[in-house]
Amino acid sequence: MCGRFAVTTDPAKLAAEIDAVNEVPASPPPADDQPSDDREPRTLGTNYNVAPTSTILTVVERHSHDDPHDDPRLRVRAMRWGLVPTWAKEVGKGPLLFNARAETAAEKSSFRSSVKSKRCLVPMDGWYEWKPGPENSKGKPTKIPFFMSPEDGTRLFMAGLWSAWHDRSNPDAPPLLSCTILTTDAVGDLREVHDRMPRIMPYDSWDAWLDPDHPAPSELFAPPSEAIADAIAIREVSPLVNRVANNGPELLAPV
Repeated sequence: MCGRFAVTTDPAKLAAEIDAVNEVPASPPPADDQPSDDREPRTLGTNYNVAPTSTILTVVERHSHDDPHDDPRLRVRAMRWGLVPTWAKEVGKGPLLFNARAETAAEKSSFRSSVKSKRCLVPMDGWYEWKPGPENSKGKPTKIPFFMSPEDGTRLFMAGLWSAWHDRSNPDAPPLLSCTILTTDAVGDLREVHDRMPRIMPYDSWDAWLDPDHPAPSELFAPPSEAIADAIAIREVSPLVNRVANNGPELLAPV
C-alpha cells in the first residue's frame, strides 16, 4: 500500500521539468473535509509527510476545454488525495480511497470510470512503509518505518486514477478533483518491507498510461519489473514520521 509519501517540488518547477501546463491555482483551497489538529499541514509544495486528504500534485493528459479536438497536453493539477466517486452524495463520509488495487480497480464501482479515461501520475521523492517490529516494554507490537526512493535521487511518478466530483447541492461550485494511487504486489527486495507497493510508472509508459482517448494496456496494471524495483533504495527512518504533524527533512534521515 502507499499511505504516506514525501515530495520536494512545487507546481511551476514540476511543470517546467516535464513540459506541462501548470493548472494549479496560486493558493489552492483545502479539501472540504480537511482534518485539523495534529493532522496538519495540508499544503502543496515541499511536504515530507504527505497523508491522505492532503491536496497533492498530479499529472494528467487532457484536451483543451476551448478546443477539444486539439492534441492532448500534459497538465499539472492539484487534487485531493483520496478519490471521491462521481456518484458520492457528499465528501468525507465514505472510505478515504487513497489506494486502489491495480488488479481489481476496473471491477470496482468507485474506480471503473476512472480506469477508462481518467488516469494520472502522482509525483513523489519516495514513499514510506512500515514493517512489523519487536514488542515494546508493554508487550505490544511495534512498527518500524522505512523510506523507499530512487538510488539516483530522481523523482518517482506513481500510477493513479482521478475523478471530478460535482456538488449537487451547489451546481455553481467548481468540481472537486481527487485521486487515488494504484498499488500492486511488491517485487524484489521491496517485498521484505511490505507485500504491496505503489505502481511505479516509468517515463516510456507515460503516453500509454495518460492517453485520455484510449484504454491503458493491461500490462500497466501489473507489477513493475524487478529492474525498476532494484533501482529503489530502502532505508529505515525515524518513527517521527508516525505523526503527520512532524514534517521536515529529518524524517528522511537514515536511522
